[in-house]
Amino acid sequence: MAPALAATPLILVFGDSLSAGYGIAAQAAWPALLNENLVRQGKAWRVVNASVSGETTAGGLTRFPQTLKTHQPKIVLLQLGANDGLRGLPLVNMEKNLGNMMKMAKASGAKVHLIGMQIPPNYGASYTQGFAAIYPRLAKQYSSSLTPFLLEPVIKNTELFQADQLHPKAEAQPLLMKMIEKDLGKLI
Repeated sequence: MAPALAATPLILVFGDSLSAGYGIAAQAAWPALLNENLVRQGKAWRVVNASVSGETTAGGLTRFPQTLKTHQPKIVLLQLGANDGLRGLPLVNMEKNLGNMMKMAKASGAKVHLIGMQIPPNYGASYTQGFAAIYPRLAKQYSSSLTPFLLEPVIKNTELFQADQLHPKAEAQPLLMKMIEKDLGKLI
């Protein structure tokens, strides 16, 4: 790695298909757009997207220690949980997994920005509400900044979603990026 590149502080995006850019070109996904926007603004940051489509919090927890070691980020954008919710996995495990990743990131010296999700009511109101409550609770517990719901800017416009109505199209990505950048605020 070139010395100048190695000295540039890194933002690690660690998420699932919603950050990996499922169904669109990788350079059209919001993390790539965030990197471009920071460069355009002359901010000395670079964004590395280590998101994996289909990732659960358990899978993420398995990959996270090595990813932290490899990239040594200054900021971690943690965006996991949607697949746990869609599969009806136990919420206590999801919260524990996310909390463990947040602890690891903070122990490495990185700041954490948690990106929340909401799920359809397929598993009942109790599960849906319990799922949504995890993100603000963890952000408070670990004194992290929070984007409450990644899809907030696009959720009411079905035209901005791919045919599966789960994954945003390329046209939606700038809206997601602008919200995340705004929510990052003073961290960058």
